[in-house]
Amino acid sequence: MLRRFNQSIHVFFVTILLSSVTSGDETNAVSGPLKPEQREAIQVKFERVLVETTESIEKDGRDLKLYSNRGDAHFFLGHFSEAVADYDKMTEIEPDLDTSHWRRGIALFYAKRFEDAAGQFERYHSFDQVDRENGIWRYLSQHRAYGQKKAREGLLMYEKDDREPFPSVYKLFAGEMTPREIFDAIDRAKLTSDEREKRLFYAHLYVGLNFSVEGDNENARKHLALSTKNTWGPKAGYGPNYMWHVGRLHEELLRTKDEDVQK
Repeated sequence: MLRRFNQSIHVFFVTILLSSVTSGDETNAVSGPLKPEQREAIQVKFERVLVETTESIEKDGRDLKLYSNRGDAHFFLGHFSEAVADYDKMTEIEPDLDTSHWRRGIALFYAKRFEDAAGQFERYHSFDQVDRENGIWRYLSQHRAYGQKKAREGLLMYEKDDREPFPSVYKLFAGEMTPREIFDAIDRAKLTSDEREKRLFYAHLYVGLNFSVEGDNENARKHLALSTKNTWGPKAGYGPNYMWHVGRLHEELLRTKDEDVQK
């Protein structure tokens, strides 16, 4: 889904947070993969975007960019229903966006509207029938909505190869590959350091999300923390940056839930 993201609307988050990566392989059980000051910097940045875009929307309520930017800010702050509302407004202003609006699908997923999220990714498949990342999100949405069996039965079919590790993650969902085999394949591959880090970012993200929908929060947090600490995600383009926030937010949601259980 990120391959063909070619909108030029307000790409405001490209290289920030390279310094957000903490050292070591383990996640602090309380603070998570980012330091408190780094989490605060994210909060302050997007709260400011929220204020600025809201002020501008009050002056011009039909500006697509403003709703896009505010929707992103809401999402990055964990305001998922509000993000959906702004992304919905984008499709109201520009109906052709409905098919390709993958961010809306992800926001619907985190707003716990899993059937609607699955429908969004189903529509996206008519827009791009190559990128398995869309099929990955449809599977995750269907898993939440209907369970693993139906989600596996509903895996979208792809005739062409896509970027690794997405085909391998797809095999994981189909029950044809294990997480260990995915990471072993990355270890064996002859890759540049940048390409290896990129594959590890997506592998940890989607292996972590898969563990989460299967109810294994401990392993989910481990992999989502590693995706958050990955050095490629924060410095990559808009789409990967958005996905970096997805991993960050999901790990935080799981950690907060675990802390509540322990109280």
